[in-house]
Amino acid sequence: SMRVAVITANPTPEFRAGGTDFSERRRSGVSQGAPIDISAIGDKTIAWDAEGAVQIGALTTIAAIATDARISAAYPGIAASARGLATPQVRHVATLGGNLAQRSRCWYFRRADIDCLKKSGSTCPARSGNHLYGVAFDLGDCVAPHPSTMAAALLAYEARIITDRRSELTIAGLLGDGSVAHADHTLAAGEMIKNIMLPAPLEGERACYKRAIGRAHAEWPLVELCARVVITGGKFQLVRLAAGGIAPVPLRLTAAEVQLTGKVANEETIAEAATAASSGAKPLPMTGYKLDLLQGLVRDVLERLSEQSVAHHGPRT
Repeated sequence: SMRVAVITANPTPEFRAGGTDFSERRRSGVSQGAPIDISAIGDKTIAWDAEGAVQIGALTTIAAIATDARISAAYPGIAASARGLATPQVRHVATLGGNLAQRSRCWYFRRADIDCLKKSGSTCPARSGNHLYGVAFDLGDCVAPHPSTMAAALLAYEARIITDRRSELTIAGLLGDGSVAHADHTLAAGEMIKNIMLPAPLEGERACYKRAIGRAHAEWPLVELCARVVITGGKFQLVRLAAGGIAPVPLRLTAAEVQLTGKVANEETIAEAATAASSGAKPLPMTGYKLDLLQGLVRDVLERLSEQSVAHHGPRT
């Protein structure tokens, strides 16, 4: 049939959900696959289980997540990340699944007349060209940072992704490890994100989201951080730090997490963790400044969370 001919034709067909990025890529000529509108068939529900864990349908809008009181209470880092991204107009139509599966924001990728590794090219023009907004952790041949704010937040919360073909995918399982230059995610052609599952929140956990932006590029942060902590007896019992804008995928800052776990929550230990946050970094010639921003965000966010803990529980002797 005609429909089969369209589906099997090249280039690969593309899903259209909210269409915020899809429409832009079509206009610029970067995307030319046949559109498949999934806006009517995708899951838009937010469902809670008896343990207090949530499952969010992939077509739930960012605005719905940002304004949901129960998500704000249980998963404050998710809600704050949703409130922080893009503009009110975009949040109103953009979907969670779309945010996870969006394409690179690199200006070389976005130019239809320039070849790059994410198109049919064999080199990364940003590496030898203008990579001011590129990665500070150089993990693969492509130097564009992953654009998904929600992916970093979900990484901090150890979310699982369900597609129509696979279940229980981690964020790393969905987005890869940053070494594969030609793809923005591991979704096969025609594979669709269906739901996002979050584990039930831990007793006493707190979270904070913060981004560093350039005035001219307020929509995509230079660096962003979602932090989740449990502080009891004045000590960090659990630390999850997930950063965006610094690598081809969102990154867990494991060296800083390990550094803090079991330590007293004070300025000194937080300063040490902020230094450890850039452990393993390989900045490009123009992106060293992102490591300074990252360290500043780690310090600010952890200090804010430890102050909240003292305010909430009273000082520990």
